[in-house]
Amino acid sequence: MKILWLFAHPEQRSLNGALKDDGIAALRTEGHEVRVSDLYAMKWNPVVDADDYGHDPADRLDVANHSREAYESGRLAPDIAAEHEKLDWADTVIIQFPLWWYGMPAILKGWFDRVFVKGFGYGVFDEATGRTLRYGEGRLAGKRAMVVLTVGAREHEMGPRGINGGLDAVLFPLQHGTLWYAGMSVLPPLLVAGANRFSPERYAEAAARLRERLSTLATTPPIPYRSQNGGDYDANLTLHPHLAPGREDLRIHEDG
Repeated sequence: MKILWLFAHPEQRSLNGALKDDGIAALRTEGHEVRVSDLYAMKWNPVVDADDYGHDPADRLDVANHSREAYESGRLAPDIAAEHEKLDWADTVIIQFPLWWYGMPAILKGWFDRVFVKGFGYGVFDEATGRTLRYGEGRLAGKRAMVVLTVGAREHEMGPRGINGGLDAVLFPLQHGTLWYAGMSVLPPLLVAGANRFSPERYAEAAARLRERLSTLATTPPIPYRSQNGGDYDANLTLHPHLAPGREDLRIHEDG
C-alpha cells in the first residue's frame, strides 16, 4: 500500500511522536510505502490567503471560485500542490493528532482549509448528469483514511454517556464532514486515551494496538456512512423518514 501519514504535534519526543515513529516503522517492515507530512516540522502555513491562488490582493478574494481557478490552471501555491501530489499518490491516509478543545490543532485544520480546495476536495461534479459528487463520491473516492487520536481524558469519559461526549460525535466533523464528504472511506478511529499519564507498560499496549490496526488497513470494514446519491436522502438531502425513524442523532447517517 501507499500510505500518507499526516501528523500534527509540535513535539517529536511526545507520545504522539513515538507512536508515529513506531507506526511508520511497522508499515515499512511490512513492505508498505510511506510518505509523511509532519506539519509542525514543515512549518506548514495554516492560513488561507490570496497568495495561495496567485490572486491580486487588490481584488476581492472569492476563496471557493479563485481556488478552483488556481487548481485547474496549475497556479496553486507550491506547498499546496505538493500535498495534492502526495494525496494523489496515496491510497490510504493516516491522520494523527491530539484532541485540543474538541478539535484538531489549528495547523491541521489549516491543512484541510488550504489543501481541500474547490475542484479537489469539494465542488466536484459528474459531467454527464451535473450531479454533485460528495459524501461517498468525489475526486478522493476509493482512498481510505483512519484517524489516530490521543486525548488526555480517560476512555470512559469519551464513551456514549461520558461527560466529554461520544467519540463518534467528537470526530463527526472530520470523519463525515471532511473525509467522507470528499469521497474517502473512513475506517474506525484508534483512540489513545489518558495520554498525559502513560507508563512504559501502557505505551507498549498502545503501540501494539496501533500496529494491529495498521496491519489490517486494507481489510478493516469502513464506517458504513450513507452516500448522498445512494437513495437514502430526499431532494432536500434529508434522510427519508422510514430510515432510522424517530431518531435525530448523528449515527442516523450510518447504514445499520
